[in-house]
Amino acid sequence: MAGSIPALSAYYIKSVSMNQRTDDYKNLPGVDNLLNTPEIKALVVGHGSGLVKYAINQVLEFHRKQITAKGVAAPPLATIIEQIKLVIINLKEKNLRPVINATGVIIHTNLGRAPFGKDTLKDVLQILAGYNNLEFDLVNATRGTRYSHISELLKYLTGAEAVLIVNNNAAAVMLSLRTFAKNREVVVSRGELIEIGGSFRLPEILEASDCKMKEVGTTNKTNERDYQTAINEHTAILLKVHKSNYVIKGFTHEVKLSDLVKIGKKNDIPVIYDMGSGLLKKASIEFLNDEPDVKQTLATGVDLVCFSGDKLLGGPQAGIIAGKKEMIARLKNEPMLRALRVGKTTLALLESACLNYLDENQLLAKNQVFHMLNKTPGELKEKAKLLQKELKKHNIESSVVTSKGHCGGGALPEKEIDTWAVLIEKEGVTGKKKSEFSEKMIHALLNHDRPVLGILKKGMLYFDVLTITSREITEVANTIHDVYKTTTSL
Repeated sequence: MAGSIPALSAYYIKSVSMNQRTDDYKNLPGVDNLLNTPEIKALVVGHGSGLVKYAINQVLEFHRKQITAKGVAAPPLATIIEQIKLVIINLKEKNLRPVINATGVIIHTNLGRAPFGKDTLKDVLQILAGYNNLEFDLVNATRGTRYSHISELLKYLTGAEAVLIVNNNAAAVMLSLRTFAKNREVVVSRGELIEIGGSFRLPEILEASDCKMKEVGTTNKTNERDYQTAINEHTAILLKVHKSNYVIKGFTHEVKLSDLVKIGKKNDIPVIYDMGSGLLKKASIEFLNDEPDVKQTLATGVDLVCFSGDKLLGGPQAGIIAGKKEMIARLKNEPMLRALRVGKTTLALLESACLNYLDENQLLAKNQVFHMLNKTPGELKEKAKLLQKELKKHNIESSVVTSKGHCGGGALPEKEIDTWAVLIEKEGVTGKKKSEFSEKMIHALLNHDRPVLGILKKGMLYFDVLTITSREITEVANTIHDVYKTTTSL
């Protein structure tokens, strides 16, 4: 009998808890009751019954889950009504908003990667505002293909026999592997089994493409013999992957793409190169000297190269496949292509971005990635001083300090850019309070009408001017001022 007491106690406690939750559920107002309140009636007049009912159901469902999971008591009616108003406001506001990038990371994955710039947007506005010849051949007055508009331009810029555009580089790799290696083996070095942002892992892409991965070599060393030994009657593709977001140092060796191409030709097996960041042209930017460009890569004789449109190319999100004509033709006949195709917006933006590559001066002026990479430390220091001067007008003390910027977007992981930043200082605030003040500032800046993302490092708040445009300087200073004066003084 003694052993039954704890069980009985637990049953009693659970019963009381369930009764309490039942009471909490009953304390939540019903939808009809809420719709009859003056406040909700006013919301219906202003926003329509459909939207208001949706907001009511969202709020009530949230509180039901809170009661079930945590035993939280139902809130007062006034609180529920305010929450309903907030849901409606959030639904009617644009969630995707412009953000000022003060991080010094040029191709910032979380901030939309490569910025377009006003010239590019102005260039495509007329095309996108009305109808266009997306799939219409104006010369022959017949149905056309969306893949023809930018093909010749990209063939010229890359030296490829043919090109194909899909919605991102992961799609480009997946389509290529599925088309040429479905149910067969793909040979790849263990040192190139990459993972990029969003948990994109190469082995998972291979599996999703219905391919069989055959790893060769080790994490740090892979040689020609490893590839040659792995080739058999089931081998369909030799895959090489550009290590665009990490570096392996020390006792290492990897097979050059040109040598892998020789192995492929010797065994009559296609070689595909996942180039990732996809540099079309280095221009006269020293920072890019060590990064391979697409034209150089295709000159090795590789069969296909896959790369992104929204990284070093400086265009919209897209995956570009460039290479042999007969292989591109097979890709175009793959049924999966329809699920991966791009629309008019991507094609218009990509064409505009690629046209800049025909003139280096235009490229450095209009391509925002190249424009930022081309700035000298001296120019950046002057920009930082200008921001400091604007802050001084608001009686905000700051200092100009050296900083290290990055290309970002999974490209050039080891390279840093010498740049300058402005450090915000709060007079009389030190130690832990300085850190607390900086954290409050950065959160308040992100919740401002014009969000600004800076750098929070070791309890101090920096604004790197590498990624702030000249026309944004005054706006950044005004936003900092708005937040600075309302942040609690510590």
